[in-house]
Amino acid sequence: MIWHVAAVYIVGSILFPPPGRVLISAAGLIEDGILQEQVAVSMRRILTGFLCGSAIGIPLGLAIGSFRYVRYLLEPFTEFFRFIPATAMITVAVIWFGIGEGSKIFLIVYTTVFIVTLNTAAGVGAITPNKIRAARSMGANARQVFQFVALPATMPYILTGMRLSMGNSFVPIVAAELIAANAGLVKMIWDARLYMLVDQIFVALLTLGLLGFTTDRLFRWAIFTFAGRFSPVS
Repeated sequence: MIWHVAAVYIVGSILFPPPGRVLISAAGLIEDGILQEQVAVSMRRILTGFLCGSAIGIPLGLAIGSFRYVRYLLEPFTEFFRFIPATAMITVAVIWFGIGEGSKIFLIVYTTVFIVTLNTAAGVGAITPNKIRAARSMGANARQVFQFVALPATMPYILTGMRLSMGNSFVPIVAAELIAANAGLVKMIWDARLYMLVDQIFVALLTLGLLGFTTDRLFRWAIFTFAGRFSPVS
């Protein structure tokens, strides 16, 4: 209601389309298959970068949290690069990987890996030493301590880091798809801007928001559902 009133009576429907017009535009894009195609392209990039970043960040975080010398060696670099935003790495990404898919996925990996690493390392550091000592006193070897104590205790932190990194993966996709992209939701926004198709811009924006909200809810469900199962008995 507020959106409709603002679009029709305050801003003007040309620059700020009312919800009805946006829904009609969305229905047309869905019927033509255009919206699904753009969503598939963007989500493929996001998921590829997110999974690659998580695959690097989880073992790296486990190593940083488990071994003091690894922490002293790698944690300063992790903290340093974490403060360099992915958008500042666009030029580097293009130089290293060109303007193809590699540079786009690199930006998402770059955003993901540090969040997952630091959360995983924090999870390892939060393990109560008494639990490790108790496992060793019962005859558990290093592999068993890791499998039955360290990893289950760290899993909620890993899932939380993945949830945060997935949310942040929607930020560099904007910059990534501006690098000579042929398809994607941000490319769709850019093309719609050229022809002043403001309703299509809002469709793409709302779709990005809906995709981000949905993936965040899925991770939240996973954390609440599985964190208790992974937690070791106190």
